[in-house]
Order: sequence, then structure tokens, then C-alpha cells
Amino acid sequence: MNTTSHSATAPQLVLASTSLYRKELLSRLGIPFITAAPDLDESPLVGETAAQTSERLAIAKAKVLAEQFPNCLVIGSDQVALLNGEQLGKPGTHERAVRQLAAMRGQTIAFHTALCLYNTANGNTQSYVDITTVTMRNYTDAQIETYLQREKPYNCAGSAKTEGLGIVMIAAIEGKDPAAIIGLPLIELITMLDAEGFPIL
Repeated sequence: MNTTSHSATAPQLVLASTSLYRKELLSRLGIPFITAAPDLDESPLVGETAAQTSERLAIAKAKVLAEQFPNCLVIGSDQVALLNGEQLGKPGTHERAVRQLAAMRGQTIAFHTALCLYNTANGNTQSYVDITTVTMRNYTDAQIETYLQREKPYNCAGSAKTEGLGIVMIAAIEGKDPAAIIGLPLIELITMLDAEGFPIL
């Protein structure tokens, strides 16, 4: 929990994630918050676009915690990578990560990072989807194996952590918010919090 002081009248802020990366990102704002794990099926629905999947899941992650955290602002976020029309989720295993990275070699992937801020007191819901494009290097099969053995990014959509060693697999990143590719679009979150009367400064 971040212990930096904030207005006593401000609603409690809840991050609907146990991701260490999202927690670190939110900590950068210097505001108090707690974390909680949302329990839901993250499988994409038939016919959904990557933007629709990520936004639906971000909203669902925030809203599933509503009863547990009344009178709070709950932050939900989800990320889906899109390669040649195919959604890439978290690989989960070494074998799937190898397949993902091999398919991504030399390609450009669109990372859809959705954000939701849900006010459990009045039901107000704000949502947004950031799109960051990432172009991968022409790395070798041996480099894929070495990278995966060292970082084991099996809980990361696309199998490469840009905030860690995965940056060596990447040739270029283009996007609005550098925090979005890591998992939490901070620039838009600040705008949402301000709209709820929860200023950062």
C-alpha cells in the first residue's frame, strides 16, 4: 500500500490488479491506494476486436469489486496484443511464449491497453483504450530461448516485458503514453481521477 497522504475526504482508491507492474506504475503518482484481485474469466468473446476485449475486461475487473469496496474509486486495466488480426494473450507457458515470440519476429504488434475508473458510490464509469505499436527485432530462435529463460515473461501479453530485458527484443515503440505498454495508461488515468474530483496535485 502506498502511504503518501491525500485528502481525508477523498474516496479510497482501489487498483483491481495484483500485478507488480501496475502497482509500481500507480505508485509513481504518490497517492494512497490498495490492491485487490478481480476474479473473472479473461477469455475473449467470439467476434470481439482487441479493443473491445480489453475494454470489456478492464470494466469487468473494476465492477466485480464493487460490493467489496463501496464508496471507492476502482481502477481496472487489461491489455491485449494484436498481431495480423490475431489476439495474443498471456502465454502462461514456455512453449506458448516461444510460439508468440517466433510469430512476432520482425513484425509490428498493436498493444491495446484498456483503462476503467469505476465510482462504486454512484456507478459512474469512465473507460478508455490506448493503442501502442511495437516493432520487434529479427531475433534468433536461440535469443528467444535465452530471453525466456532469463525473464520468464509468461504472465505478459506478447511474451516480452518492455520494462525489463524484453526491451532487447524490440526495435521501436510508438504511442501516446509510455506507461500504457507496461499495463496502466497513467496520462488518461490522471484525467479520469480529475473528473471525479480526485486531483493528484
